[in-house]
Amino acid sequence: MKLTHGSSPHIRTTQTAAHLMGPVLLALLPALAVGVWQLGFTALWVTLCCTAAAVAAQWLCSGGRSGADGSAAVTGLLLAMTLPPTLPLWLAAAGGAFAVVAGKQLWGGLGRNVFNPALTARAAMLLCFPRAMTDYHTADAVTSATPLHQMALHDLPHEGVLELFLGLCHGSVGEISTLALLLGGVYLVWRRVISWRIPVSYLATVAVLTLVLFRSDDPLRWMLSQLCSGGLVLGAVYMATDYTTSPVTPRGRLLYGVGCGALTVLFRYTGIFPEGVTYAILLMNGLTWAIDRATPPRRFGVKKGASG
Repeated sequence: MKLTHGSSPHIRTTQTAAHLMGPVLLALLPALAVGVWQLGFTALWVTLCCTAAAVAAQWLCSGGRSGADGSAAVTGLLLAMTLPPTLPLWLAAAGGAFAVVAGKQLWGGLGRNVFNPALTARAAMLLCFPRAMTDYHTADAVTSATPLHQMALHDLPHEGVLELFLGLCHGSVGEISTLALLLGGVYLVWRRVISWRIPVSYLATVAVLTLVLFRSDDPLRWMLSQLCSGGLVLGAVYMATDYTTSPVTPRGRLLYGVGCGALTVLFRYTGIFPEGVTYAILLMNGLTWAIDRATPPRRFGVKKGASG
């Protein structure tokens, strides 16, 4: 057998970042379409401004040498899907640029950031512009609280579970259709772009905790409404699974998903804002290194308990 000496990596692939980002953009299109149909074209303009600013920021930061891999477009689109449709366009653009510059480029670029860039920008925008970030009333919609705001008051939403599942409610684009988001997630799992472990453990943890710790006279509806409201499915499927900021080991991914789910319920039940997904994922991003160290894969040929 002829052995070839060389530096790592020893396993190479023709798959690039663009090959991974393309399916993610495609998977988000159904949810975006439902959101625009339900919320109006204001949601589309916010999405376009946010995504275009993210792509432009990456292009400028790289001196015109980068931007075609699709990562900035994914970051901008994911951020836009967490924003209210009434957000001023300048603020949407500023958020998209901030997500790329502060959330990724300042860490060294793609693959080096510790925290999810889209959620980093959303957290900063929520801190600096809380009123604009929590106003979901469109000009052509009946003024009412979002389902998640209603549940924060220990009350079931006016919309039924089926309406929440299909997207017949108010909120951001990413909160609208659970069905569309899940269909996109199934597509990404089928394409092996993401693993099922994080979304399933995340959603299952939220389901169990909200069913046990219900706050209404209908525990099952309370649990299903929690699953279908807010950015839970968007976060579990598209943001918590980010390669750079999530664990790489199978057991670590399950533990990470459970942690995200437990923190989401904690923040939703006790936080000053009704949504807890953003801060839950960001906190677990910071623990990713520890989870990977605590859940190492079994090395071939090494007995359990043997010292390395």
